[in-house]
Amino acid sequence: MNGILVAVVILGVLGLVFGVILGVAAKVFEVPVNPQIVKVRGALPGANCGACGFPGCDGLAEAIAEGKAPVNACPVGGEQCASEIAAIMGTEAGATEKKVARVKCNGKCGLAKDKFQYEGITDCRAAALVAGGAKTCSFGCLGYGTCEKVCDFGAIDIIDGVAVINKEKCTSCGACIEVCPKFLIELVPYKQKVFVDCNNQKRGKEVKDACSVGCIGCQICVKKCPFDSMDFDNNLAHINYETCKNCRICAKECPTGAIFGKPPEKKKKPAEPKKEEVKTETA
Repeated sequence: MNGILVAVVILGVLGLVFGVILGVAAKVFEVPVNPQIVKVRGALPGANCGACGFPGCDGLAEAIAEGKAPVNACPVGGEQCASEIAAIMGTEAGATEKKVARVKCNGKCGLAKDKFQYEGITDCRAAALVAGGAKTCSFGCLGYGTCEKVCDFGAIDIIDGVAVINKEKCTSCGACIEVCPKFLIELVPYKQKVFVDCNNQKRGKEVKDACSVGCIGCQICVKKCPFDSMDFDNNLAHINYETCKNCRICAKECPTGAIFGKPPEKKKKPAEPKKEEVKTETA
């Protein structure tokens, strides 16, 4: 019994000694931490998505505190986060335009044709390895929901075989952009209302054979745009979001419906009933 007590006492003493040694060592070798880094890190949302270009929120906090990144570098936090960090850093946040992800494809079931039936792993990256995917359009959304699975904010749904992004939920973290094997997803201004929902770079006939809503390269949108905001490259129309006024003329004139944003048709006012003439008899 005495031997056990002695062993316990010895272990307790050793633990105390080692604890003191570790405490002293921690003080001696302590690396000073910039208090601003801690404060900035506390203001960041903690998504650790890497969309800012730095290794997680810790890396961004350090970069902001050292002046290597702007206070509004976090796309997930938005303006509120930027304002909080600006207050910590004693600077102005500056106006930032919110951006959201957009899938450049509208080739839903019945619109885009299939070249074979895929029965493999339900993952877009795996499906893309099999002859470029089951769709005849080698540029289109495969619809197996890989982007939906990596989205931590529930902003993506697969509707009729195509990924659709809810811009109200999107935080522009960029996770879906990185995982898409077709490079179909891009960040667009939140306020933008007109989009070319096609990424097919083939010529007109090949596009029509693959999808009924693809861009056929007719360039009507380029010619009709009154603000010169439409460009044409690689057989595909592109919108310059910086100069686009969202007039929707391009969407209205597009013969295939490849441009999203067609203005709603004006409802015709019902014709007013004709007033009956009242005849008065004269004596």
